[in-house]
Amino acid sequence: MTAPQPQQLANRNSAHDAASVSYGGEKPHISVVSPVYGCAGCLEELADQVELAISSLGKTFELILVDDASPDNSWPRITELAERKPWIRGFKLARNFGQHAAITAGISQSLGQWIVVMDCDLQDLPSEIPRLYEKAIQGSHSIVFAQRIQRQDTPLKRFSSWSFFRLLTWLTGIRQDSSTANFGIFERKVINAILRMPERDRCFPLMIKWAGFDTAFLPVEHGRRIVGESSYNLRKLLKLALEISLSYSEKPLRMVAACGVGASLFAFILAAYAVFRWISGDVQVAGFTSIIASIWLTSGLTMFGLGIVGLYVGQIFRNAQGRPSYILAESTAP
Repeated sequence: MTAPQPQQLANRNSAHDAASVSYGGEKPHISVVSPVYGCAGCLEELADQVELAISSLGKTFELILVDDASPDNSWPRITELAERKPWIRGFKLARNFGQHAAITAGISQSLGQWIVVMDCDLQDLPSEIPRLYEKAIQGSHSIVFAQRIQRQDTPLKRFSSWSFFRLLTWLTGIRQDSSTANFGIFERKVINAILRMPERDRCFPLMIKWAGFDTAFLPVEHGRRIVGESSYNLRKLLKLALEISLSYSEKPLRMVAACGVGASLFAFILAAYAVFRWISGDVQVAGFTSIIASIWLTSGLTMFGLGIVGLYVGQIFRNAQGRPSYILAESTAP
């Protein structure tokens, strides 16, 4: 989405009024945004830990929970928590738009000067938020990413994540680190810059790093997942890598061009060799195998190139449609 739509601006204004009432006319200083999927059982613990952590800073805050069509009926739990805790605001997406679209929905509704983005499964520990905030303030950093030194994941999950970020680094030309993800604290000007980016297919940490603001990293403890399991498997990671490569990199097109140049060079060498043999008087009828091999080679390269170009055309078509990256169905704000 390029910028909040009129209806979204209206929702934000009403949410601002609600937050002002909750804080006695004062906006929250820190907004914590968490997309929710498959973690209904730990939402209250998440809220309690966020409250305990940020209260130690003496700052006003809010917790924004975005239900990304969670299959475990998380929305009733979110509305219940919002009724009991006025600093919690909930938003429900019309369908499952994906984690990064849910993050976009949350940050677009945030009101704080500083925004924390974290997962809802408590692997991103709320107790680390004060350290992230102090690192940002003391070092005058606009961005502080949490760096998970010892990840509490299975070896397969760590390997797939490492492979994904290595591929992403190669495709985008921007160094990606498997020890960092969405968890971090970001100044309001950074979030405003992200919200102005028009891409429909979004990757929050990549967009943050591309923006180029002063960035720091803070080693943090990584908690164990206490409810459910990660929705990211190898297939989804590969799909995400493909979407990101099409949205943020032109390297696949360069690969197609390089293959075309290589095939043309190979064909030129073969043609030169055939002419040389003709001049030398050593002329033979071309064999069936070489003809079939040449046809399959050129056809395969042509189809490969058309396929890559077709993917980019599809990406352009989706962005040209101008559809938002998410649709809000409900909210707890009045």
